[in-house]
This record gives sequence, C-alpha cells and structure tokens, in this order.
Amino acid sequence: MTRLDSGIEELRQAAERLRAGGLDADEAAALVERCAELAAEIGQALDQEARDARAEPLPGQERLLP
Repeated sequence: MTRLDSGIEELRQAAERLRAGGLDADEAAALVERCAELAAEIGQALDQEARDARAEPLPGQERLLP
C-alpha cells in the first residue's frame, strides 16, 4: 500500500468515526485536526506523483538532445 493509499484509508476511517458520533468534544477536535494533517499529506503525495509523472518521458517518445 502506498503512502497515498494509506493516508486515504486513514482519512476514510476518521470520517466514519466522526459521522458515527459518540465522540466527546476533545476527541472530535483531535480527529478533525488529524483529518487536516492527512489531507495535507495526501495533497503532498499527489503533488509528488504529478512531479514524478512529468519528469518521465511518455512511452514511445524520445528525448531531444541538448
């Protein structure tokens, strides 16, 4: 499982816990903060994947010589 996949899964589980209720205010606040952290991590992972994809030539394309 990639960093992106594990972050998405943890975010999904946190959202389920929040929707289910039963958390006291402090627990809910901590979980919301964790969701924000996860969203930032997922965003960074997506940005990195996009940069990596741009760095590699597309299959069947040759690089121009400098």
